[in-house]
Amino acid sequence: MDNRWSDQDAEAAIERWTKQGAGMDLALRTYTTRLLGSEPKLVIHGGGNTSVKTTVRDRFGDPIEVICVKGSGWDMAAIEPPGLPAVRLEPLRRLVDLDTLSDEDMVREQRANLIDPASPNPSVETLLHAFLPHTFIDHTHANAVLALTDQPHGELLCRQIWGDTMTLVPYVMHGFALAKAALAAYRERPDVQGMILLKHGVFTFGDTARQAYDRMIGVVTAAEARIADARRVSVAGVHLPKGLGRHRPKSFHPAKLPMRIAPVAAVAPILRGLTALPEGAGGHRRFILDFRSGPEIEDFVGGQDLARYARQGTATPDHVIRIKPKPLIVPAPDADDLEGFATAAEQAFIDYHADYTAYFSRHEARYEGRKTMLDPAPRVILVPGLGLFGIGASKAEARIAADLAETNIDVIAAAETMDTYEVIPESDIFDIEHWSLEQAKLGKAVERPLARRIAVITGGGSGIGAATAAAFHAEGAEVAVLDLDTHAAAAVAKPLGALSIGCDVTDQKAVEHAFDRVAEVYGGVDIVVSNAGGAFSGRIGEVDEAVLRDSFDLNFWAHQSVARAAVRIFRAQATGGWLLFNASKQPLDPGPDFGPYGIAKAATLALMRQYAVDYGRDSVRSCAVNADRIRSGLLNDKLVAQRARARGISEEEYLAGNLLRAEVTAADVAQAFVHLALSAKTTGAVLTVDGGNIAAAPR
Repeated sequence: MDNRWSDQDAEAAIERWTKQGAGMDLALRTYTTRLLGSEPKLVIHGGGNTSVKTTVRDRFGDPIEVICVKGSGWDMAAIEPPGLPAVRLEPLRRLVDLDTLSDEDMVREQRANLIDPASPNPSVETLLHAFLPHTFIDHTHANAVLALTDQPHGELLCRQIWGDTMTLVPYVMHGFALAKAALAAYRERPDVQGMILLKHGVFTFGDTARQAYDRMIGVVTAAEARIADARRVSVAGVHLPKGLGRHRPKSFHPAKLPMRIAPVAAVAPILRGLTALPEGAGGHRRFILDFRSGPEIEDFVGGQDLARYARQGTATPDHVIRIKPKPLIVPAPDADDLEGFATAAEQAFIDYHADYTAYFSRHEARYEGRKTMLDPAPRVILVPGLGLFGIGASKAEARIAADLAETNIDVIAAAETMDTYEVIPESDIFDIEHWSLEQAKLGKAVERPLARRIAVITGGGSGIGAATAAAFHAEGAEVAVLDLDTHAAAAVAKPLGALSIGCDVTDQKAVEHAFDRVAEVYGGVDIVVSNAGGAFSGRIGEVDEAVLRDSFDLNFWAHQSVARAAVRIFRAQATGGWLLFNASKQPLDPGPDFGPYGIAKAATLALMRQYAVDYGRDSVRSCAVNADRIRSGLLNDKLVAQRARARGISEEEYLAGNLLRAEVTAADVAQAFVHLALSAKTTGAVLTVDGGNIAAAPR
């Protein structure tokens, strides 16, 4: 592993953070914490922590000995000094004399001794850092070290590699007991450079930030070298030159797969629908998916022994909180038999739920009813022949699950190269997953109304579409912005963290490809706002036929292509969906010389109702928004100006020419679409957003 320490960068860090009031020790601690956190083979998604023992002064100028330790919620790769809150050291050290200390009391003691009460909770491993005497302490879940300890003879391997330089600590769950076990191990060998926590991770110590960091890199490099030696032996026992080819452990010998594997876009909606959990009133608690593939992943998920090595447990116990003890394994998806795949995958989900419930039942008795079972949905799905899916309540959570799944693959592949992958017992896994500190969080998180849903907005590059994309994002939805103007779509999507797709909605194949892309990125679709359109004018008996046909292409056929593509995914998910059309006021209150536009929109209004009739049995809601006089984009602005001139009034007078005498904005229309998306028992409806125009009111 590369050592990324730079004297120049270290000096810059000292200058930067000491100017902000941090001491030199804390500045260097922040610098090396970032070095560790930016290497995913060391630290991934909160899986590590660091500390420094130093002195600060209270408001009277008196010195206080403190430990600055990584705080909960801070990303080590981007940490700032406030992410290492200072805790009074002496009160923490006195806790070592206690025989027991509950997790809740440990957290209270740590918070009670914070120098700044507004600081985040110190790491749950703060006491381990505090009990040891070293100035700088680094802790990671290095993949290479885990690969050595996560096998039957891991302890022996560690002794062979590190000898007397590292002490070994048998697995103990995080918290007070682990802190005392680590201190006892250190006292037996006080000259070591660090300690290996078997099946958990690695600590290194130092008098300086650089010494602790150098030792961490050295330990991991030695582990990587041992793994590399093992990988140079092929399955047949032939030694391969270093760097030649891609190694595949013998237990990853490929299983037989269908001749044609179904694409991600076809598989993802099926799996996403199966992950959804039933909720009240016939609804579903949905999840978002994140797909990963590549040679190493495909080797892993395609191995004959997949069910054995993939279901042992996570590489380090910390991962179980995010991805559960085991992934779900589904059959390989045959492109020529998607229906058969869906049936087999459904049975795999049923079995997974039953297995998870039985696992909870086996262990909850030890806690006399004090544990609450978590939802039984998997957080990782392995698909032979295809890859893996991470699952979460949001795209961010799904990415984390997928990242951790890839980390586990890396560790398992290395362990299986040397011997057999083996982790802590199931009872210990249960204790971590149902940890009291995690159980206390249950029910406290409040999700936004459209969380876990995926919304596609056409014509999303400006005007009503852009406002609608922002409104759905604000309500918690994952958003895909489609627009003919690729740059406009990207400009709207980027600040929302949304997906942008350049798409000509009048091209049916382009629409299908766009929806496939959304399914590949998020797993499926729940809501479609079919908004793209344009104003075409002309006296209906005299207008060129090409104008009328162009209007129908954009203002009717495009809506049909979008709705058809959405319904295909809705039905694969089997959890319903929302089709929301921008119908405008024209079908209900036609204006002179706008027949090419209004007639096509009238057809779209009929289309909306037909979808409500034909797909209500599939829990698809189909509704429309009837908006008028909206300054919402180039075409509509032209329309506004033209209509204002025809009436001999200003644009402002025209826009406010409604019963409420108030201009209606694109944001108002966007809120109407949001309202319909939240209306689970409404379909076939037209919602008017025009400030009051009785002529356009539905009857």
